[in-house]
Amino acid sequence: MNSIKVLPVLLLFILTACGQSDEFGQPQLTPEQVSLGFFEAIYVDRDVEKAKKFVAPDIQEIMDHYHIASAVQRHVLGLSMKQVTMSIDEIDIDFFRKFTDDVTVIVKMQGLKGGRNWIDDRTIRLHKQGNTWVIVEILPEKGRIEG
Repeated sequence: MNSIKVLPVLLLFILTACGQSDEFGQPQLTPEQVSLGFFEAIYVDRDVEKAKKFVAPDIQEIMDHYHIASAVQRHVLGLSMKQVTMSIDEIDIDFFRKFTDDVTVIVKMQGLKGGRNWIDDRTIRLHKQGNTWVIVEILPEKGRIEG
């Protein structure tokens, strides 16, 4: 009877021990979460400081130069939009992600550009530094999808 009560506690302990987290107990973010976190900080929250935690130091310096989210949208990402929703369109990573240090992610964005409906995407490259994924490059845009 006692072993029946101990078993669920033991299983719970094992399951929580299996999750990955950093040295501070925070869960490690996937490349998808880092990508969406960055774009949400710029386009939804309009918070450059929040967005800077997702990028490499050289991109942080560029973002510091522009100060505000609308300027980062226009000059760093080349796409000013409002009322944006976003999703991961494509990621070049698969089952073997544990063995990969570089990833390219395409983020699809829908919203208003100049008051008109607009759909576009941006491609970013992430690099794994230790256990953390950071955005190291914002690739040149390929053009508008549809609008």
